[in-house]
Amino acid sequence: MNIVFSLDQIQEVAKKIIAQNPKKIILFNGEMGVGKTTLIKQLCKTLGVEDATSSPTFSLVNEYYTSDNQIVYHFDFYRLNKETEALDMGVDDYLYSGNWCFIEWSEKIAGLIPEEHSVITIELVNDGKRSLKLV
Repeated sequence: MNIVFSLDQIQEVAKKIIAQNPKKIILFNGEMGVGKTTLIKQLCKTLGVEDATSSPTFSLVNEYYTSDNQIVYHFDFYRLNKETEALDMGVDDYLYSGNWCFIEWSEKIAGLIPEEHSVITIELVNDGKRSLKLV
């Protein structure tokens, strides 16, 4: 899926992503400030998370529950220096849980990512719009 959108269209974009039936582990690629966390927050809402969502930059992972009791994990590995730090926090348990795992800065744990995953790449384009590619 390839789409160009503005932030005021993010709700529709999140619905389209979920309709594509992506793998439950989704890697989010893009430069700082491109809107990865904003998209993840909307994906959580689309999946039925009613609690407030936020970036897990300092906690590394946030856990959310949907209205039908699915679990969504949101990771931000920006601050990691080594993959072993992710192993120390038990990342394998999360990644192989069968639950949704939305991962920012996945390149920091490249050797730990399961083979079955989807990738969303976001780039800034003209007029503040974003280009999104889902693979």
